[in-house]
Amino acid sequence: MTRRSNAPAPDVVSDVIIVGGGASGLSLAQRLVATDSPTVTLVEAPDGPLRAPERTWCYWDGDTGEFDEVVTASWSRLRIHDADGGAITVDPSPLRYRMLRSTDFEQWAYARIARSSGGRIVRATADTVRDIPGGAEVRCTAPDGGTLTLHARHVFDSRPLPALPPARTQLLQHFRGWFVRTDTDRFDPSVADLMDFRVPQPRHGLAFGYVLPLAPDRALVEYTEFSRTPLTRAAYEAALGHYSREILKLGAFTVETAEQGVIPMTDARFPRRIGAAVSRIGTAGGATRPATGYTFAAVQRQSRAIAAALRDGRASAPRPHARRVLAMDAILLRALDTGRIDGPGFFTGLFRSVPPERLLRFLDGRTSPWEEWGIGLRTPVGPMLRTAVELPFLPRRTHPAPRSGESHR
Repeated sequence: MTRRSNAPAPDVVSDVIIVGGGASGLSLAQRLVATDSPTVTLVEAPDGPLRAPERTWCYWDGDTGEFDEVVTASWSRLRIHDADGGAITVDPSPLRYRMLRSTDFEQWAYARIARSSGGRIVRATADTVRDIPGGAEVRCTAPDGGTLTLHARHVFDSRPLPALPPARTQLLQHFRGWFVRTDTDRFDPSVADLMDFRVPQPRHGLAFGYVLPLAPDRALVEYTEFSRTPLTRAAYEAALGHYSREILKLGAFTVETAEQGVIPMTDARFPRRIGAAVSRIGTAGGATRPATGYTFAAVQRQSRAIAAALRDGRASAPRPHARRVLAMDAILLRALDTGRIDGPGFFTGLFRSVPPERLLRFLDGRTSPWEEWGIGLRTPVGPMLRTAVELPFLPRRTHPAPRSGESHR
């Protein structure tokens, strides 16, 4: 019988243990229990400082209906503002841009696990994960301080890495967003502003505004940078205030809630297998797209692939992004980091010249080599070629891990 545990219990043996209940852990757990074949234990941190605050996840797809119950809003049109104020509005049909809130997704996934015959949620802090003969062991600390030992044939660990692997280039995507309510109608709920480059640009990297309208008088308004270091909270607040008042001209508004995060954009090689029976998933397993920060859609592909592999008697977490995609991203990251290309001009140019549905699939890592070749010809070819030539000779160095955050893409 499925049950949810908040206290120490006898040692538990499962087919699969999933450590961590973020987007990747929950996505894999709910997908596995839907098959009713493996027994699955999801280890979730108890309420407290180890639990991530509510956050927003966004992705695009067609009308699959997979997460319709928990999608907060979606948009069929996307808009880009260039640095001079020009607007580009595109319709990426049949794709739609979708937004969901982590709390809604959690409750939906919990319910699916609870209804299953082989699912179990354990509230505890995972301390160690290690291989043992015939499988793996997860040692945990329960909320009351007791210990709990879990065993499984396979473990999938989604916890953030304590340190990032060495990389040639590492930028950070860092952001702060306000959920605002305006005194008068200021938003068009049919259009999402994906990148608004009218904000002041930093000396290094790029910055943009991001607006997801939820109603004519409600929206998520965000300030995002791709740069080497995060800002202080005061600096984010100042940037958001300037964007909301001087550029969007929202007039009087109320900030109802806020969210903040930082995600690595790196060409580091993330090891997916850390033992014979232990694999990493999600951002820790390389699911975050290095050049864009998008993660949620890649997590879904990874979860489907793992479920299929387990049905076939295999257990390795597949590579979230193709090698050629990672190679392209390494070139772009280096070109942005060196200032060889202008970030706002680069992304604006792509939205002007590439069919929108193809471009969104490209940003998500789902285009063919032929499509990628055509998109590459629409980028600054000279600076990109120069970067590609030098990249193999650059050493990989250790960079500080970001303080916190989970991709909202």
